[in-house]
Amino acid sequence: MKDPRAAELLAEIEEELSSLDKLVAGIAAVYGEMPKAANKMAVYNESLALKLHNFYTGCERIFARIAETLNGGAPVSGNWHKRLLKVMSLDVEGVRPRVISRATFISLEDFLAFRHLVRNIYGYELDSERLTALVERVEKVYAGFRKDVGGFNSFLKKMAG
Repeated sequence: MKDPRAAELLAEIEEELSSLDKLVAGIAAVYGEMPKAANKMAVYNESLALKLHNFYTGCERIFARIAETLNGGAPVSGNWHKRLLKVMSLDVEGVRPRVISRATFISLEDFLAFRHLVRNIYGYELDSERLTALVERVEKVYAGFRKDVGGFNSFLKKMAG
């Protein structure tokens, strides 16, 4: 049986993945151009921090659409971001398979925590070591995320007929 919701969701996920592809490539490009002047480091770090914030937000947009379409809605508690990430790593019997692996879930927890931090501090307060560590991991984490979501998209294609 064809499910038009699945086809629509699949299209939305593919569009978001395309945006994330560009974003992750942009992170690598910016990271490769570290300024030599110390007075430009704060702006450079803030730029990378915003890109990492956007990276997690893009992943979360995919999760939210899946939850809205298949799970009956996203969690609504105070810690809904964390709960949404967690539920995407679970098989929901009779509803959908897991969206991401346990390894991807663990990796994305760091990006979720960093996104929360970026939203709640001033740019000059950024820990450049933590920022660098996340920037150096983002391509690998995204590759795992993309692979996992690709597997989930196979489920949606079957659902869509």
